[in-house]
Amino acid sequence: MAKYIHSMIRVLDEAKSLDFYGRCFGLKVAERLDFESFTLIYLANDESGTELELTVNKGRTEPYNLGDGYGHVAFSVDDVDATHARLIAEGFEPRKLVDFAPGGEVIARFFFIKDPDGYEIEVLQRQGRYK
Repeated sequence: MAKYIHSMIRVLDEAKSLDFYGRCFGLKVAERLDFESFTLIYLANDESGTELELTVNKGRTEPYNLGDGYGHVAFSVDDVDATHARLIAEGFEPRKLVDFAPGGEVIARFFFIKDPDGYEIEVLQRQGRYK
């Protein structure tokens, strides 16, 4: 059986990305592999065995075109309201909290935030299937 281990995104500014993912989601560098033309940085925390791989292409100065195919990555948290308030207090700009209730019953409570490169991140209350 296959095991999902990481997702990769390309980032322009390593320091900004490490600060964002560290402060917002508690991700720390698990491993950093430096090559001549690029660097791979694997981020993780104790909540999951899955990692986020940041690829920094050396010499790149232009922001990446995210196109129209990228959706989002998602994190679940114990208290989405507190996380939302904390991110606002720290100067980030999360969008509004949403109660998703297509059949009248709330099946998800979440908000979105963008990382420094414009990647969308969904932050969900840890409940139901979003554990």
